[in-house]
Amino acid sequence: MLGVLSMRSNHTGFQGSVKTSASDFIVTEIDTFGRLLSESIAETLSVLGDMPAASNSCCPQSPCKPWPEPPELRRKEVLAPFDSPSRAPEEGLLPAKGSTEHLAGAAPKGGRHEAGTLDSLLDESVNELLNQFACNIKDGWDSEHDPAAHPAEFSLGPVLDKRNRADLHSAVRQKFPFLMTVTKSNEIIVKANTDYKQLCQLVSEEEAFDFLKFLDAKLENSKFSFKSDGNKEHRKTVHHFVSQKFGKLVETKSFSVTDFNGQQNVAIIVRFREKSWSRKRPAADCQEKQDVYTGFTLRKENLETLEAISYLSSELGVLPSDFSYTGIKDKKAITYQAMVVKKVTPERLKEIESTIEKKGMKVYNIHSVCQHLRLGQLKGNHFDIIVRDLKHQSNDSSADLKERISEAIENVKTKGFVNYYGPQRFGQGQNVQTDQIGLALLNEEMVKAVKLFFTPEDTDDPVNRAKRYFLQSDDAKGTLAMLPEFKVREKMLLRALNRYGLNHEGCTRGWLSIPHSMRIFYVHAYCSKIWNEATSFRFKTYGSKVVEGDLVLSEDNVDENSSLNDRVRVVTASEESANKYAIHQVQFYFFSECTFMENGHRN
Repeated sequence: MLGVLSMRSNHTGFQGSVKTSASDFIVTEIDTFGRLLSESIAETLSVLGDMPAASNSCCPQSPCKPWPEPPELRRKEVLAPFDSPSRAPEEGLLPAKGSTEHLAGAAPKGGRHEAGTLDSLLDESVNELLNQFACNIKDGWDSEHDPAAHPAEFSLGPVLDKRNRADLHSAVRQKFPFLMTVTKSNEIIVKANTDYKQLCQLVSEEEAFDFLKFLDAKLENSKFSFKSDGNKEHRKTVHHFVSQKFGKLVETKSFSVTDFNGQQNVAIIVRFREKSWSRKRPAADCQEKQDVYTGFTLRKENLETLEAISYLSSELGVLPSDFSYTGIKDKKAITYQAMVVKKVTPERLKEIESTIEKKGMKVYNIHSVCQHLRLGQLKGNHFDIIVRDLKHQSNDSSADLKERISEAIENVKTKGFVNYYGPQRFGQGQNVQTDQIGLALLNEEMVKAVKLFFTPEDTDDPVNRAKRYFLQSDDAKGTLAMLPEFKVREKMLLRALNRYGLNHEGCTRGWLSIPHSMRIFYVHAYCSKIWNEATSFRFKTYGSKVVEGDLVLSEDNVDENSSLNDRVRVVTASEESANKYAIHQVQFYFFSECTFMENGHRN
């Protein structure tokens, strides 16, 4: 792999072939709720792609239907705009027509995790002790007994896997909202949540219970309604308490509500604060809601993501920049990923289904959404990989092959691996790799970047014949006529070159004519190469030991409101001597605006 000098382990390993065919390598995107995107799912895409933001006078009411949530998340759904709900539904009151707002005391069972999930995460004995601890906490609050008669904390023991820890944190808080959890050196500690006790002095225990579950679920744009309250002074007290305790996460407002008898009353509605990125561009955000957006799941085979977008944009008569996605997927593979296209209706997209199928693409889960997707707006990718032609390494014949494979798998399980960027990031097997183009762009060598971009492969197909002709003739107009229609990226660049010339300014204008999401891919490829080299150098120099100057993701005293940046720290000499941190906590950051630190680590 490009830039890789050192591996995590010196295990002998074995040889094999991957990607013998596209069907040997299946990549399925995982959305922000942990769901796999595939044709077997009726409707799935990242929730953020379809959630309407607060209403604005210049934005018409969105025609979008709510995103379906997985069963374990169906406690609250997208609501009507927070700024102007004509009615705030709650138990005993008449809900607004079509409302899906969460009411205190009226939520379906379960939240982010059903209670049964906690049973599956803990041993039966630990689970029983946790239940007893929770009962003791509640009994201590509900009676005159001395709280000191029972332990103030309960340990679930060390949990090394971060995902398991996250699942446990959430599962405990969903089942017992009156408890809180923190991590201390991989150990999960459970304590009483005093905020719950204080809130129970202002509202019913049922409301406090549901409210804290609502906070833990953190479903963006969801809302919570306390029961109606005609006492203005009491409402002020509740507003103040929620603002003081949870003001960084949520905001509150009072709204008129109508009961079944038509009587007016007032209830407090709580919603999560808007993300900072949406606050910075209210005008653009407003305009965005006026556009038509269609979300879908794209299945492609033996196609680059950008090449697939070129096909689709050509068929639909829109620009490649009208498509948004969460990340680039492998070419020699079958991949499933979420996409959103602007200025195209679901009906129009369905019209081209049979046409694009001939190009190795299918679309599923087509539906209206309210905004575009953003790079990185996913939880990860799931891989199904077939390794063929298994055999020993050339210098290894001492072990049974099956035994050697089992050893290698166990080695990865116990020691992990360095998550290097793989060959697909750089264009495996190409005469010019994408990182070379990225470096030329970073150096502002625009003419060189164009020449590299049009460097042909050693094949005699129409695309490579056109590229070969361009390098020999500098004839942008003639090359345009030779290229197939689906090569939208190349055609956009050539049109600009034909207009402005093959000089520095013309090539600069040419690159700027390509959508940002496409041209930044080359810069990211070069950054990935540097990341590989820096990470590899670190392992070659220091091995698996955590040393002074390393950046680590601290797991001490973590609560649900901690951001990743809050948890990153520089290892000190005393912490190195005490072996305080494990190698899996070491962080290496992608090049952007960065400050160099000791040992070549970056912040």
